[in-house]
Amino acid sequence: MPISNQDLRKAGLKVTLPRIKILELLENSRQHHLSAEDIYKTLLEQGEDVGLATVYRVLTQFEAAGIIQRHHFENNHSVFEIMQEEHHDHLVCQNCNKVVEFSNDVIEQEQHHVAENYGFTLTGHSLNLYGYCDAAECQEALRKK
Repeated sequence: MPISNQDLRKAGLKVTLPRIKILELLENSRQHHLSAEDIYKTLLEQGEDVGLATVYRVLTQFEAAGIIQRHHFENNHSVFEIMQEEHHDHLVCQNCNKVVEFSNDVIEQEQHHVAENYGFTLTGHSLNLYGYCDAAECQEALRKK
């Protein structure tokens, strides 16, 4: 469900054009995981006059308000996605940085069993699997390793 202007206000954020534009990009992008630089470049291409510092500031505000989630994948590159109700994990290509979301009930159950075995009450987790996607250039990069 798209985030409305009312949702921004409830989060204590004023409804501004940069916030609306950034939110629209995150909600409507084919790519679910966008970096601040991706958002900035797309806004420039659309003729929007929004600075990179503004993009970073808005993303930080959205994250603090629980509107978006930040991921730090192994390449030390932060990406952002709209907060989702359903939990999912990620496959990350080490060549092209493609990110694929997946859910697996068996993995979810096993993580809870592991936590219990070590006396932990699980409150959350993040699982990122790294490898090479099936794109020809990524498979070639894998062969050269």
